[in-house]
Amino acid sequence: MPEHDAPAGVLPGAEPFAFPGGDGPDGRTGVLLVHGFTGTPMSMRPWGEHLAAAGFAVRCPLLPGHGTRWQDCNQVTEDDWTTAVGRALDELAADVDRVVVAGLSMGGTLAIRLAETRPDDVAALVLVNPSLLTQRLDAKLLPLLARLTSSWAPIASDIKKPGVTELAYPKLPLRAMLALRRLWTATRADLGRITAPVLLYRSAEDHVVEAASGQVLLAGVASTDVTEVVLHDSYHVATLDNDAPTIFAGSADWIRARTRAADEPTPENA
Repeated sequence: MPEHDAPAGVLPGAEPFAFPGGDGPDGRTGVLLVHGFTGTPMSMRPWGEHLAAAGFAVRCPLLPGHGTRWQDCNQVTEDDWTTAVGRALDELAADVDRVVVAGLSMGGTLAIRLAETRPDDVAALVLVNPSLLTQRLDAKLLPLLARLTSSWAPIASDIKKPGVTELAYPKLPLRAMLALRRLWTATRADLGRITAPVLLYRSAEDHVVEAASGQVLLAGVASTDVTEVVLHDSYHVATLDNDAPTIFAGSADWIRARTRAADEPTPENA
């Protein structure tokens, strides 16, 4: 299956990837996968491979500032991330009839933002522990901390499954965290624009994103087709954890049910 060429300096395993759609009806549906903050496409690759094997076209970009050195993340803004995701959507949409956007953590935030700003281009959302806020007390000190130091303790590899490590930065870049917070604010303000079907996977025990993010999402969207699935055997990076098979198979079935229904002829067109 074809891969994207990664820019120089990208860590082995952090490369973006793309898989073409199959010959069946699902091949006309594309799934855009978006990885999380300080993470890489490595956390999405098993999911992408499953979706590709099911017949969907798949694309997963490497977000700007990621997959190289943590210092690089402090040099980008939320606009760089949203632009990159929008470009990946356009590239995938050129080959398929519709695009479903799926994201993990900040990737989920970016997926939501994309559906808010381009509602006609996003057929559905599949979100795994998306982040929209934090209730941590130390977050109030973030602007001060970002002036005093460039990094903080890492958030990577919150995984319950023994022996599994996420390819991600060993430090939390604080200026980039400020950019993420600005993205949260903009995304929360526009949740009412979301009308696409939403499938939310939420880990019951998550040491990175609090349950309040999922609650704000479900309370804010205007979608009438909303499904929440609680994962009881995974932490934050659920796409690499014990519940990954549930996410992979469940999302494929959920996407197929909605996209094939969209392809059925109406009485006027039958």
